[in-house]
Amino acid sequence: MPRLKDKLLKINTARRIVQFLSFLLFCGTVYGLTAVPILLPVMWTMGTSQKTVGDALTAMQQMLYQVTFPWLPLAAFIIIPILFGRATCGWICPFGFVQDILTLVKRKHAEVSLRTHESMLLLKYFVLGVIVFVSGTLSASLALGIGGGYRNALGVFAPAPFNVLSPADTLFAVLPKAFSNIIYESATKSFWEIIGGVQTLSVIMWIRLVVLVAVLALVIYVPRGWCKYLCPVGAALAFMNRFSFLGLKRDPVKCTKADCRICVEACPMNVRILDMPWEKIVDPECIYCLKCVDACPAKALKPKAP
Repeated sequence: MPRLKDKLLKINTARRIVQFLSFLLFCGTVYGLTAVPILLPVMWTMGTSQKTVGDALTAMQQMLYQVTFPWLPLAAFIIIPILFGRATCGWICPFGFVQDILTLVKRKHAEVSLRTHESMLLLKYFVLGVIVFVSGTLSASLALGIGGGYRNALGVFAPAPFNVLSPADTLFAVLPKAFSNIIYESATKSFWEIIGGVQTLSVIMWIRLVVLVAVLALVIYVPRGWCKYLCPVGAALAFMNRFSFLGLKRDPVKCTKADCRICVEACPMNVRILDMPWEKIVDPECIYCLKCVDACPAKALKPKAP
């Protein structure tokens, strides 16, 4: 019983509850809640109307496509990480919640070497750069009245280039709609007619499915693999996370880092906690999940603000 009590009192238990409640809240219109004009820097979807809040990256792409300067999305990407760092990734992001659940599938995860890890961290900045370049250049060309051909060439990628292949969009919007259609059609069509429909899926749909399966496989073997290496939202937040009011503090008196690396091993983002200044630990990759705080046997770590 004491062991169960200790587990329930951990910060990570509270985080799981917050993640679950946030996920329900994001889909709140299903339960009759009213949508609110709030943008958050999280991995969500533009493919469903059953959502209470929007995600800043999707809004930014759509506003640029409409030749409107994305003031509100940019504000979300600046103000929220300055106040809370990347805590939105660790506590309320729906796709982050999915990744944490899939982490439980395997007890032993793949180990990524430090050199490979540091190289792969750059991938998410590349993804973000491509998104900003495509949306930005399209918006500029449309504003100048010469972007019609560019828009036509981009096709389905024009309104929101990232969301076309986003694993979050596929998981939270495309697949639920597809399953809903299959259930509806099962009342009027035979099994083989439904299978025939699946075989005629578009190339984009097949690519969507391949991307989603690949990402889900990655996060099963590498905890938070999407957040660390590929997420453009995480890349945008990481820029401002360096200036976050929120951080971690390590008590050098309590910490026995010479003989213990439990906090480092517990961190899903591979933050080198013991190599950073003890007064305030602020790392671009930290999502403030506080697993390190829970794991520290000496209770030498705690959140710090500002």
